[in-house]
Amino acid sequence: MTLPSRLPLRPALLRAPRLLATTLALAVGLAGCTQKDKEEPDALAVATVNGEVISRADFERELEREFIATSSESGQQPSPEEVEPYKRALLDTLISRTVLLQEARAHNITVTPDEVDRGVLRLSSDYPTGNFNDVLAEGQLSMAELKKNEAARLTIEKLFTNEVYTRVAVTEEELRDTYAQHEAEYSSPEQVRAAQIVVKTMEEARRLQVQLKAGKKFADLARKYSLSADAKVGGDLGFFPRGQMPPAFDEVVFSLAPGQVSDVVETEYGYHLFRVLEKKPGRKLEFVEVRTQVETKLLAQRRAEAQAKYEQELRSKAQVWVNEPTLQAIRGRPVTQKTTEP
Repeated sequence: MTLPSRLPLRPALLRAPRLLATTLALAVGLAGCTQKDKEEPDALAVATVNGEVISRADFERELEREFIATSSESGQQPSPEEVEPYKRALLDTLISRTVLLQEARAHNITVTPDEVDRGVLRLSSDYPTGNFNDVLAEGQLSMAELKKNEAARLTIEKLFTNEVYTRVAVTEEELRDTYAQHEAEYSSPEQVRAAQIVVKTMEEARRLQVQLKAGKKFADLARKYSLSADAKVGGDLGFFPRGQMPPAFDEVVFSLAPGQVSDVVETEYGYHLFRVLEKKPGRKLEFVEVRTQVETKLLAQRRAEAQAKYEQELRSKAQVWVNEPTLQAIRGRPVTQKTTEP
């Protein structure tokens, strides 16, 4: 089993079902990290960040959630050898989150309950009704914890927007240079617009061939006899490039000229007749056609670089203490899989 990549601070990843019960749970900076009590034994702290405690109890709870999610995805529990890198990745994430939340507080960045509720609603929309609560239960995450974690995520997102993203820009010259360097990526492949008739037997297909040769219109026959969903539009499949349709389709339609009708083609769906309606040759897309796409891609790259630099600068200034004896003593508990009664 390979240790999963830890990118818990990226909003896009936070919407992924795989990370719902784990990555979201890593935002425990609001609950799992508290100002260090001078009387609290060091053994109860895994680390401190500028005096703010990451407690052993919260760390173990988040580690168990990570194991549950990993076991659910792969069907395997982490081996003893893999526990250590999991712990280190989790601790690194929690330290980064704590630093970022501290910086957000320094900038008086807050989120409203309505913003949190909308964020939770977006997350739940990825699941059928009722399944969302099951996912939370499986990951041992309560709705209250989820809201707290979403508040942390949104707070960090606002911090990045205010302190990083707004300072990142790209010039027209940079866009054109990027386009020139990756010109081969910006092209439109050859496309064909075809129509089809699908029937159950070879005999039916042959009879339709006779009718076509007698002057019957392909679209009319498709509407009357074709079994496919596109029959109602005369069998029109629209434009498509190679690889979008089954190989048997591509092999036939890309070899025909506009107006030509194929011989009978047998596939797992039945017996087909194809007619090519139009063809578009492949071509290079001009800069003006892809400018927005180039800008979006380049801005995302620059923002990611600026964000990484910003995080690293904050980490380098933070006073971080890791309680190595306590961290090494944490082994993680075996994951208990749910069973269904017969």
